Amino acid sequence: MKPLNTQMKPQDILLLLKLISINDNSWKQQIVAEALGMSQSEVSESVARSKYSGLLDPKGKKVMKMAFMDFLQFGLKYVFPQKPGPVVRGIPTSHSALPLSEQITSNENYVWPYAKGPVRGHSIIPLYSSVPEAALFDDALHELLALVDALRVGRVRERELALNELKKRIIGK
Repeated sequence: MKPLNTQMKPQDILLLLKLISINDNSWKQQIVAEALGMSQSEVSESVARSKYSGLLDPKGKKVMKMAFMDFLQFGLKYVFPQKPGPVVRGIPTSHSALPLSEQITSNENYVWPYAKGPVRGHSIIPLYSSVPEAALFDDALHELLALVDALRVGRVRERELALNELKKRIIGK
């Protein structure tokens, strides 16, 4: 029997955000795997790590929202840090994407590198390689991922706005 690697991985955050965006505790691993561009075994391993860490309930179906918010607020930027990179074509993220783009005016765009992306901006390496395509098919997921990126790379104001938006979307506050 292969021992479980209990250390969180970036794709675990992607999975948890997807579960929040679909808001259905009867979700199926195969459907979520396809939507995220992950293999079913990657999703299964992610579920196991998230259960072990207390971010999913013991049945592995429901996100433990308060614990997840604590992790996003206090741990994310240290565990999965990111700095803006060179200017590339891509999909808007952080303050360059909704909902923060309605609240923050900036001449500096942040994007996930993606050849078919509509915007040029400083590259932000996504949490997982399939993030740009997964975000194209799920607006709610795109917004959650952009808010998470604002926590990873934003200045104080962007982080505060992102945190407030995430609290509204994840725990309803």
